[in-house]
Amino acid sequence: MLGLKKALTVPPCSVTILWHPLGSALGFHHHHHHQLLSACIGGGNRAYQDSRVAPASDVVLAFGIMDGPIQNVSSVDSFLRNYKLGKTLGIGSFGKVKVAEHALTGHKVAVKILNRKKIKNMDMEEKVRREIKILRLFMHPHIIRLYEVVETHSDIYVVMEYVKSGELFDHIVEKGRLHEEEARMFFQQIISGVEYCHRNMVVHRDLKPENLLLDSKHNVKIADFGLSNIMRDGHFLKTSCGSPNYAAPEVISGKLYAGPEVDVWSCGVILYALLCGTLPFDDENIPNLFKKIKGGIYTLPSHLSASARDLIPRMLIVDPMKRMTIPEVRAHPWFASHLPRYLAVPPPDTTQQAKKIDEDILQEVIKMGFDRNALVESLRNRVQNEGTVTYYLLLDNRFRVSNGYLGSEFQETMDLGFNRMTQNEPLLSPGGARFSGVIDYQQFGGRQIPADRKWALGLQSRAHPREIMTEVLKALQELNVYWKKIGHYNMKCKWTPANPGQHEGLLNNSAMHDNNFFGGDSVIIENEANVRPQSVVKFELQLYKTREEKYLLDLQRVQGPQFLFLELCAAFLAQLRVL
Repeated sequence: MLGLKKALTVPPCSVTILWHPLGSALGFHHHHHHQLLSACIGGGNRAYQDSRVAPASDVVLAFGIMDGPIQNVSSVDSFLRNYKLGKTLGIGSFGKVKVAEHALTGHKVAVKILNRKKIKNMDMEEKVRREIKILRLFMHPHIIRLYEVVETHSDIYVVMEYVKSGELFDHIVEKGRLHEEEARMFFQQIISGVEYCHRNMVVHRDLKPENLLLDSKHNVKIADFGLSNIMRDGHFLKTSCGSPNYAAPEVISGKLYAGPEVDVWSCGVILYALLCGTLPFDDENIPNLFKKIKGGIYTLPSHLSASARDLIPRMLIVDPMKRMTIPEVRAHPWFASHLPRYLAVPPPDTTQQAKKIDEDILQEVIKMGFDRNALVESLRNRVQNEGTVTYYLLLDNRFRVSNGYLGSEFQETMDLGFNRMTQNEPLLSPGGARFSGVIDYQQFGGRQIPADRKWALGLQSRAHPREIMTEVLKALQELNVYWKKIGHYNMKCKWTPANPGQHEGLLNNSAMHDNNFFGGDSVIIENEANVRPQSVVKFELQLYKTREEKYLLDLQRVQGPQFLFLELCAAFLAQLRVL
């Protein structure tokens, strides 16, 4: 196939950096791909394809599957007894990927074995940590699942979903351009996964066919979150990253950018590759390639349908503020055609998913000898242990058995999750908010196209700043949050989940009602002798003024478990009657 190249991720210490305006092209024609493959296991996902050995090591630390306390394990045998390691699927710059069989369930998993020394020598610690941190948060049918992370003195074992059908890239190379129906199916799955990332405040930033894997049912799995970033409210992403052929103009220009728009651009490039078998922006000369990307210079083949010819240019608009959003892509007729029912609604977010426990799967795990109460508590708190790993392996396998992810069980789970969100937690109604209906809360991944095309994070209001802050402080008081003023309309806050007798009377309530609060002293109380550090969430609260003469309230997590912070945010919004 002519034109489609593979953007090979080159390890930092090998030859050159990922890309540079003065460097040489990273794209290699496909017949070089198998010779030149040296994908970092924390990076390129040539991974999960199939050879046989077993490592050995000493002390093991097991991290919580999402957040939560680290568990001590006596020896590496505690980990290895749960898995039968098999063939080597791939060898990268600082480790290898092996297929393994989970002892209790018999299901296959992929185990990344990362050498700590090599990771450190290559200055890749942050990249590996970032990928693990992000994948711990995610439960989505089109995103690679992380089941377990175990650390020894010499290695890190990352137990992930096993995907054996290779990369979407190879599928395109083998078949050439895809029929529109097949391309649409892949694209719908990709957009669903990307939307889920964005709803959970993560921008992938390196979407390309090589990072899109196919399972045995030819369902897409988004992988390689090593370059991703969790979006921080009120902060812009500065780091330029990703493969140049798929990178948005604002990325290669080195400008500040908010995040989600760059994934939309990359999805537009991927859609073009699916339908055309070539890349829209391609040149052996990197400066020329950048010129084409920055100018949005490409051609649309005549064989494309009218609807596809309408969608692609809207996703490849150079100005990120005019570019299509994910909700707008969802609403486009080409995308909406033959959309599977389970993708027709946004998936429940991570906090909602943690609350949903499948009773049938639970009973299967209990029959294996696990205590029901301990298992339920671990699942709700997203703690990693032998029982929860077994539960999720059984759950995921059930959805794969018959019709992949289109099975009725998965649809039921999606419906339950969505109904819980829409029925029990109604969105803002004009008369329901304490701010007399002046708050605009933009739902991530909502079904309707937002009036404001910008990625508006946080809560927006036209009320007076003092009125807003008064309501905010009332909400914080109700939630037993400590706070300390650090600037005008800027506070440091600290919250601990409810413990019996812990919160009563801890706040200095008089300061909240004092008209001189904004010039007053700290109202934070430092009596925390009995508070466990891992259960404390620290965050900053800031009120900004926007260009539209509105005020935007921004919460940013500083420290503490991600899930507890999300739980707090939901409770905070509920106090403001936004949810």
